[in-house]
Amino acid sequence: GGTIRLGAWPCSLKKGSKLGSAYRHFGSQKSSPWHQSNDLNKKINNKLLTIFERHRHRYEFNNDYRSQFEKAGLVISGTSPDGKLVEAVEITNHPFFLATQFHPEYISRLFNPHPIFMAFIEATKKNK
Repeated sequence: GGTIRLGAWPCSLKKGSKLGSAYRHFGSQKSSPWHQSNDLNKKINNKLLTIFERHRHRYEFNNDYRSQFEKAGLVISGTSPDGKLVEAVEITNHPFFLATQFHPEYISRLFNPHPIFMAFIEATKKNK
């Protein structure tokens, strides 16, 4: 007990996920805080694989139930680079169901809004 995860941590995005699509579509600015200079920030064919997001929590996803959640339709769309920590989940057949362990509001700015917020606004416009 008594542990807390603070600060920026890497998150590897699942190819084809809503989360990955949000960062590719709305988060490609190189000056954005989720593009930290680090060996983990790898790019293949200009597609972002790893982003960095800020955390402030003591709780983690319980991997004992991971396969059951995935069988029921929950998509693990973001993990730590080693795949052990679940950073984000989503439901594919929902207009916009995306949950993150990190806090996108911490680094969202007026003239550089967070990609998740922009993707949410786009989804609401499509699903009036």
